[in-house]
Amino acid sequence: MILFDLPPGQLAQLAIEALLLIGIALGVPAAIRLERALAALKRDRGQLLDGAKGFAEATREAEAAIARLRGAADGSGRQLGEQLRAGGALRDDLRLLIERAERLADRLDDGVKASRPAAEPALAGAAAPVPRAKAEAQLMQALRRTRGE
Repeated sequence: MILFDLPPGQLAQLAIEALLLIGIALGVPAAIRLERALAALKRDRGQLLDGAKGFAEATREAEAAIARLRGAADGSGRQLGEQLRAGGALRDDLRLLIERAERLADRLDDGVKASRPAAEPALAGAAAPVPRAKAEAQLMQALRRTRGE
């Protein structure tokens, strides 16, 4: 055989060259795939940069919208506080008016009771009570509702 006739140094060199040839044969397809992937990345790089710019712009717009929302919330909070203070003052005024109306209603009720003629003892059991005036009855109902009776 021809392989065995070679000197020992050449046989080792031939084996190394064969291994290198196999390595190159296996490496070339991988290098081709890698080159194609790099070319695709280069093509997509522009799109990636455009996407990053768009993302940065969207972030700036979102931050500006958040700042506007904070301003609106602060303004609404101040306005709500003012309305609550005004409502508290109105509540106090209404309490005062209710107290005055109750006193007036009591005086009216006392006046109405005092102005009614005394019923005769014989007719007192048989006679039906005199109905109150419609306005007085409505006023008394309204006062009872405000008192929670």
